[in-house]
Amino acid sequence: MRRWLLLALLAACLVGCGREPLVTRESYVFGTRVQVLIWGEDEAKADAAANVVLREFDRLHRAYHAWQPSELTALNEAIAAGRDHEVSPELGAFVTEARDFAEKGEYLFDPGIGQLVQLWGFHDDTFKPQLPDPAKLKALQAAHPSVADLKIDGLRIGSRNRAVALDFGGYLKGVALDRAADLLHRQGVNNALINIGGNIMALGSKGGTPWKVGLQHPRNTSPLASLDLRDGEAIGTSGDYQRYFELDGRRYSHLIDPRTGVPSTASESVSVLIAPGPKAGMWSDAASKPLFIAGEDWPRLAAKLGVSQVLRVASDNRIQVTAALKGRLTFDPPDLKVEVIR
Repeated sequence: MRRWLLLALLAACLVGCGREPLVTRESYVFGTRVQVLIWGEDEAKADAAANVVLREFDRLHRAYHAWQPSELTALNEAIAAGRDHEVSPELGAFVTEARDFAEKGEYLFDPGIGQLVQLWGFHDDTFKPQLPDPAKLKALQAAHPSVADLKIDGLRIGSRNRAVALDFGGYLKGVALDRAADLLHRQGVNNALINIGGNIMALGSKGGTPWKVGLQHPRNTSPLASLDLRDGEAIGTSGDYQRYFELDGRRYSHLIDPRTGVPSTASESVSVLIAPGPKAGMWSDAASKPLFIAGEDWPRLAAKLGVSQVLRVASDNRIQVTAALKGRLTFDPPDLKVEVIR
């Protein structure tokens, strides 16, 4: 059963929406449900602005799809054939940014493992409860594909490792959040909530009241905690409860540890709250992945990345939260036992 990584608590937004100027538009992009909520604008303006955002989401999804024919698959095909490939300026910037972030995160987030994602069956919207072919898995483990293997010369990209295949599944939704915020501001929309499958960014407020979002508990459908999002903040969650299958009593999620080539069991979920900035969306999407895979070592890596607001549910159901985030959260129930990390 598919669940959102992060649930927008829309009930509070929608109460009395017949009297209040809230416009909601939805679509299905990046393999997930997306929403654009705009407050305080007439419907025609809000509808036009939301459609601009949704069209851009669709363009990004099609241009950089990792499995259907796209500019990204053309690059992956060239890498597999041992050829350099010239890419567009936009894709070149994405590859460089994703590679640089992977290095900062000690390659626990590594968009170069697309072949592993496909081998485990997480390239599709349906997941079969079956393990990958052992020989193919062993070969990819030995090849150890990584974005670190890329050679970037201007807009010409190649790799000394033909097993590298780029997959922006853990990065592009965050880029899209930043793009949406920019597009909305350009159209004079300053109060909105953008939700891409649980990666959320807030702009302004709804009539002076902060946008409220909820963090889902990884083992049930109710929220674990809620918080008010301030103007320009972005929040993202990596969890083992959305894209996964179970086999012989074990859960296998899409969060693959690049070091082993096997789905990570180090955490159940990790949420990060990112302060306003030009790359807040990207950081909210990408930063939760290495912290999830780092397991008990996550506080050290979070400090290295400069991410101070983190909520983690460990693989044994322990709940950990940084001191910087705890005061922002309302837990359910309020007396929930949490470990504060300073």
